[in-house]
Amino acid sequence: MCDARNPLYCIIPPHMVEKLVEKGSPKVRQAAIKAIQKANLLRTNRSLIHEGLVKIKAMAKPGLDNYTPELTRRVYDAKNEETLPGVLVRKEGDPPSTDVAVNEAYDAAGDTYNLYNDEYGRNSIDDQGMIIDQTVHYDVEYNNAFWNGEQMVYGDGDGEIFTRFTIDVDVIGHELTHGVTQHEAALQYRYQSGALNESFSDVFGSLIKQRRLNQEAKDADWLIGENVLIGENYALRSMKAPGTAYVDHPVLGTDPQPATMDSYLKLPPWNDSGGVHINSGIPNHAFYLAAMDIGGYAWKKAGLIWYRTLCDKLTRNSNFQKAALATIKAAREEFGAGSLEEKAVDKAWKTVKVL
Repeated sequence: MCDARNPLYCIIPPHMVEKLVEKGSPKVRQAAIKAIQKANLLRTNRSLIHEGLVKIKAMAKPGLDNYTPELTRRVYDAKNEETLPGVLVRKEGDPPSTDVAVNEAYDAAGDTYNLYNDEYGRNSIDDQGMIIDQTVHYDVEYNNAFWNGEQMVYGDGDGEIFTRFTIDVDVIGHELTHGVTQHEAALQYRYQSGALNESFSDVFGSLIKQRRLNQEAKDADWLIGENVLIGENYALRSMKAPGTAYVDHPVLGTDPQPATMDSYLKLPPWNDSGGVHINSGIPNHAFYLAAMDIGGYAWKKAGLIWYRTLCDKLTRNSNFQKAALATIKAAREEFGAGSLEEKAVDKAWKTVKVL
């Protein structure tokens, strides 16, 4: 559903969607097929925009209305239609809505902004004060959430396999971090650079959740999307133990993510853009190991190292090895040569066999 040419940064990867089509109930299968068709249409529109053949519709925020010096959120309701952004239902400073999805999107955007701003000095998604726009209730039983390059969009799920995609703060943080990456390293969405793109989103999605819960690294579950995937002991991904987020799911099967380079999957470009959602388990696990060795609040040191790397040290085509060396260098610059932090990062990448 998301490809390298004009990617939609989706939380649900193609290998999951394929399982929905193959093994889901008629309702789930129909929703999955529609989601694939919708993704293809959205990608086509993005391609036409990039080629200058069509113009992006303004989202009622022309000119300087795009930017503010402080946290500014707007949540829209698509009312189960496909027109973006929809009807404005909550803006910055408004009281909570009676709609739980609206409040979840609003609150998680605040958590995301505050992590980046308070801990790393970043002014919103683009570091220029970008207003955070989000749309809930997109389409009918839409099984995904995505960053489209300008805003966040959330479906309500099919009610059988997935519930509403605003339910997990780490899912929202993950998708908004695609916007951060877009404005920093701009990692190409294919092969290892694409897997790094996905991994940075998982890293900061997890850190946003941990900071909300005031958890140290040792107390975190290191799961991504543990509520959006319906059922006990299921999540979309595990950074602690890639390959175990869901096991023997009646429709989805078993999580295919590898934890080390020994199990790296060499996939063709038409399959998940070369495995970006699958092989991201390897850098995810490296971050988990580094954060655990460093200890304390993971966003304070390990997160800072990864943030500096994303902003200052990677290029569009960076691979795992370049990211590993870059994070080690960032740890050395931030905390000193031979520091606990540098050693932990170096050890983590060696453990996952990137180095």
